[in-house]
Amino acid sequence: MTKSLISKPYDLEERTFQFAKAVRIFIKTLPKTIANIDDGKQLIRSSGSVGANYREANESLGKKDFLMRMKISRKEAKESAYWLRLIHETNNLKNADDAQSLMQEAIELKKILSSILEKSK
Repeated sequence: MTKSLISKPYDLEERTFQFAKAVRIFIKTLPKTIANIDDGKQLIRSSGSVGANYREANESLGKKDFLMRMKISRKEAKESAYWLRLIHETNNLKNADDAQSLMQEAIELKKILSSILEKSK
């Protein structure tokens, strides 16, 4: 994976999509162990959920619904960082830089979502 696969567009819907896509590409490179398969499934779910919930928030039925979906999106970004760290620290990865980049992106997304939540209260 190259840095270009983890683009950081201004549009947060696109950025969260690119994050989920990059995670899926990264998962394909992992050694096929029981732990990696299970952790990979969790990571795929959480990384996809970041963008899915963000999109749902943008189509929310009201402020309460918006805040709830944004909180879920932020929680999923935090969870994605957790799974990425676990995979990174339990494998001797040739592409450890990719894992680090994805972890950093998950953390940045969490911070962006936290900022949106703070401004929305």
